[in-house]
Amino acid sequence: MPHPPLPSTQSAVFAIEAMAARHGRAVSTDHDIGHDRTFAGLVGTGGGGDELAAIPHEALVEIPGRPGITVRLFVHDEAVVTVDHIAFDVPRDSVPAFLNSVWSDLVHLKRRAFPPACTMIVTVPGEPAYREAVTLPVLTPWLAGKIR
Repeated sequence: MPHPPLPSTQSAVFAIEAMAARHGRAVSTDHDIGHDRTFAGLVGTGGGGDELAAIPHEALVEIPGRPGITVRLFVHDEAVVTVDHIAFDVPRDSVPAFLNSVWSDLVHLKRRAFPPACTMIVTVPGEPAYREAVTLPVLTPWLAGKIR
């Protein structure tokens, strides 16, 4: 099932806030707007187009609780979702579904004995699973509860 498009950073922030409210989570958001304050300020301002569309807008969304989550939204449809210190590159349109999967307990850790390794897997229905390596000394109580 395709996700609704999130054409702007602000639309993504609204979608994240709605998903967090659905799961009873509080949200804190910091916005970086303008060429001098953004990391990905690669958007040109010339050409006679809509000048407001050319202003870069990034946001950092912090969602406290268990697990602690931060979402960094960049200008060019990119997002980094950090779940308990594990960072995932997620397309901006998929961030609300990714968060829903985390809060719906569609997360597990796969542990391998030899060579020792641990991978966090987030299953988002209708998409390939998101996988990231976990360094073993960093296991929080929430992550330790997800080991299979």
